[in-house]
Amino acid sequence: MTRILADLPDEDIRWLDARAAEQGKSRAAVLRDAVATYKAQSPGGGNKDWIERGFGYWKDRTDIGDGVEYQQAIREDRRSYDDI
Repeated sequence: MTRILADLPDEDIRWLDARAAEQGKSRAAVLRDAVATYKAQSPGGGNKDWIERGFGYWKDRTDIGDGVEYQQAIREDRRSYDDI
């Protein structure tokens, strides 16, 4: 494990210390948990839940016609962006 040095405003340190006391953890443990949570929630963090949540969003669209044709038209820039 690597140590880091980070500058935080005094108000944030007080908040962090209060959370650590509430949870019975060290300040460092609370920071580690926060980074792990942030990492898991970010799309670049390896969590692919956002893909599953987005699956089927366009399934009931009737304004675009055939989905594959629509996709190809966008890629080839054959449609006016006003129509999209």
